[in-house]
Amino acid sequence: MEKLFDTDKRVKLGVWGLGRGGNLANYVKIMNVDIVAGCDIHPHMRENFAKAVPEAFVTADEDEFLAQDFDAVLIATYFEDHAKHTIKALNAGKHVMCEVTAFYTPAEGVALVEAVEKSGKVYNLLENYPFTRQNMYIRKLYQEGFFGEFMYAEASYLHECRSLCYAYNVSGGLPVEPGWHVHSWRSYLNFHYYNTHSLGPLMNITGLRPVQVSALPCDVMLPGFLGKKKGGICPAMVKMSNGGLLRNLMGEGTGDRHRELCLWGTKASVENNDFAMHMRLGACGAGMRLKMAPKWENMSSVAEKTGHCGGDFWELYYFIREILTGEKSYWDIYNASDVTLAGIMAVRSQQKGGLLVDIPDFRIKEERDKYRNDHGTCIPDFHPEHIFPEDHDPAITGNFTKVMTRLYPLYSRSGLPMLHMALDGMKIYDEIADNNGRILVIAKVGQLIRELPEIADACRDAQKIADAYPESLPGKMLYGVLSTLDLDKIYDIEGTRKELYKWLENRKVEA
Repeated sequence: MEKLFDTDKRVKLGVWGLGRGGNLANYVKIMNVDIVAGCDIHPHMRENFAKAVPEAFVTADEDEFLAQDFDAVLIATYFEDHAKHTIKALNAGKHVMCEVTAFYTPAEGVALVEAVEKSGKVYNLLENYPFTRQNMYIRKLYQEGFFGEFMYAEASYLHECRSLCYAYNVSGGLPVEPGWHVHSWRSYLNFHYYNTHSLGPLMNITGLRPVQVSALPCDVMLPGFLGKKKGGICPAMVKMSNGGLLRNLMGEGTGDRHRELCLWGTKASVENNDFAMHMRLGACGAGMRLKMAPKWENMSSVAEKTGHCGGDFWELYYFIREILTGEKSYWDIYNASDVTLAGIMAVRSQQKGGLLVDIPDFRIKEERDKYRNDHGTCIPDFHPEHIFPEDHDPAITGNFTKVMTRLYPLYSRSGLPMLHMALDGMKIYDEIADNNGRILVIAKVGQLIRELPEIADACRDAQKIADAYPESLPGKMLYGVLSTLDLDKIYDIEGTRKELYKWLENRKVEA
């Protein structure tokens, strides 16, 4: 294996938040790092971590955790707690790398910036998307002047996370317990707050900071979400510090877009997504279009094995490198504040119908002073622990998150998404362009034949909850979901299976 650092010095690491944090901890084992402690409020998270790192100290008590002897802490706790936990860790003398985003309110941001400055410790934001192979290649060319001056970009992070409103992102989507609660922040958080996967790469590539944002609200939502502020598209137009513009697209829709970036400079442009990268050369609109296959410049054998297309490796590498060598990483507290404030101000713009809002620069003390007492947030339209009436029957409501994870399983491989894939695929089958697509539809129809009884049971259980509490948020949401389905067809299991078998018999895939 490639030697990562020219030193035998090691970093003792504690992990706070053992879901995503536990996954990231798997990668630091190759980086002069010893994982010595873990902390999480959930017993099953602690149990999984203890099995993976049996030599580590594990606790649910954050004070007991921070009292342990380690140098740095990886914070992957709940979204709204990031600033509070980071400041507490800094005050305990730890270096900090914290999951996105850095803080929830401008006042928290001011306190966090000043805590980092006072501590003298290393702070890094754990934002991984700038460090995919493609984005690092684009950055290298941009910094060499290949693209000229930045003009415009379109970046997207559309990620339909319906299942994660009702489940933890571990163990295949373990339902939230108790079942009458939903996820503490994923269930309601405005997606503009989670803007770092799309804005972050552009900031890192260009070295520019966002200065203004306008975000029009979209009022059409997907079924299966509670409330009125979750489950839709969240576009924003961001002005960068050189005057160029970014169309930043986040949210949840019927087509995910990960790692998508199209960038126009005054000399060249690039289109990059999950499937391909193309460059347009010639400093003109009709320039030569080339398909690209960029390679890692170094440490490829290590990076390519880690998550998020290598991004998980590099974000951790740069943090550990800064602790060991002092060489600065991109995601310091100031760049972390820029990207976080862009999301906060996009929420405020959306609340004001798309009004253009300035994004403050927390490098400047006078700017910080304006927001020192600004505790404004996007107010949730429900409380995750109070979605049913106070006198609800736990024997009924306790099944709610289990029902939702059956209807919308993690990664959408079964349940209602699979049902729609099969039935809608049948409708357009004759127009599908290639055998690969036709084979996918045939496979989903076969899966639907097998799993139709489970879908019918889940729909019946959803109906029971909705009928018991029709005026509750879950009741109204479940009625909305069920209204989109042909329940007669779903409940007629044998009749529907016969139709599906007959359809399959008449379909042939060309050799």
